[in-house]
Amino acid sequence: MNILLAEDDTRLGQLITHMLKKKGGFRVDWVENGADAYDYTLAAHYDVLILDWMMPEKDGVTVCRELRSQGYSGPILMLTAKDAVQDRVEGLDAGADDYLVKPFEMDELLARLRALSRRNFAPIQEESISFGQYTLNRTSRTLSVNETEIQLTPREFQLLDLLLQNKGQVLTREILLDRIWGYEADVSYKIVDATVKLLRRKMDPDLIQSIRGVGYKLET
Repeated sequence: MNILLAEDDTRLGQLITHMLKKKGGFRVDWVENGADAYDYTLAAHYDVLILDWMMPEKDGVTVCRELRSQGYSGPILMLTAKDAVQDRVEGLDAGADDYLVKPFEMDELLARLRALSRRNFAPIQEESISFGQYTLNRTSRTLSVNETEIQLTPREFQLLDLLLQNKGQVLTREILLDRIWGYEADVSYKIVDATVKLLRRKMDPDLIQSIRGVGYKLET
């Protein structure tokens, strides 16, 4: 899971970043002001944003409100020392999906991040999508070429659909494992490689490109 942490307290930012990587196994980008948080979010893909309420240049509520006004639909978790009801309402009304009051236990933060990542924040998708000579049908969960239907296993379908949604972008094995099997699943990256291998046998193998040591991307 890719996390963007925006926290101006250096000591707390270092601690959260370390714990997210060590206990959660997440990839973390850490910025120390709201302006950078806004720019980073629009420039890269993050599974969850963690925004501190009080930050220089732009506070977390302002960043949250501006991102939502730009159509950003990803999950946002707000961190703050403010625990009054009206403060929580303000943060949620600005577009935050969850709210955690300082001080907090790291295990609770990790649990909230996992819960947010499981929610579907993606827009409603088309029933079928075409790429090259292929058509992926999300209702029947099948792949077809020249009116010939290709049966996919559930994992193969999920993998192809995820790569297709992010066409041209490199998806790491970590992201694929997290999104398809679940971060806590007792499987290794080898299962991702094996599923890609099986999927390639059912379609043009050159469409799914391997990025050595990183992951995969789909090109048409």
